[in-house]
Amino acid sequence: MTSKKIVLVDDEQDILSMLEYNLEKAGYNVHKANDGISGVELVKKVRPDLVLLDVMMPGMDGIEVCQTIRDIEDINQPVIAMLTSRAEDYSQIAGFDAGADDYITKPIRPRLLLSRIEALLRRSTFQSSSPKSGNQVHYIDKERFVLVNNGTDVLLPKKEFELIELLLSAPGKVFTRERILDKVWGNDTVVGERTIDVHIRKLREKIGDQTIRTIKGVGYTYEKPVMA
Repeated sequence: MTSKKIVLVDDEQDILSMLEYNLEKAGYNVHKANDGISGVELVKKVRPDLVLLDVMMPGMDGIEVCQTIRDIEDINQPVIAMLTSRAEDYSQIAGFDAGADDYITKPIRPRLLLSRIEALLRRSTFQSSSPKSGNQVHYIDKERFVLVNNGTDVLLPKKEFELIELLLSAPGKVFTRERILDKVWGNDTVVGERTIDVHIRKLREKIGDQTIRTIKGVGYTYEKPVMA
């Protein structure tokens, strides 16, 4: 049985009850919130492994909740799956841009939902900002503002540092260009997408070109090197 913690956020009580029943039956430790603000506070308190988040909620909707969770700096970031009856492309894009890892359209059969959750938890790897073992290839030393590459300090300009820090925050996760621009350059800075490409090229020159992978038409992801 698993002891993974899951936070459910949905304003429909019948949906919450159904999800809670099936997830607890599968062995998960389930916590519930019926609105976005309570969901954010619950995530801070529980520090879950996964958040299952409805999009259409009054007040703070799921997109805002997802973005708010991603901006919390003092937790290990959970997997976030958006659960909604809306299947429009723009809604899905908004979810991914806010930092969601998956998008699940309602209604969904319990067994399929459990399968999706298990797959998300299996492939999720969240890397801390400090080293945990001697065989770690890349990690961020925030106190010294350096990237450590195979035991060697790499001094980076501010934007390159912030870019690799973002990618390293969730190895294997694809960050869209829009997400990168928002998190690294911010909404007040006008830059072209070519700017991201230039910074990625410079990073590859400094740490190798095998770890930062381009997802054509979408963005970039950091892939942990396979240790010999």
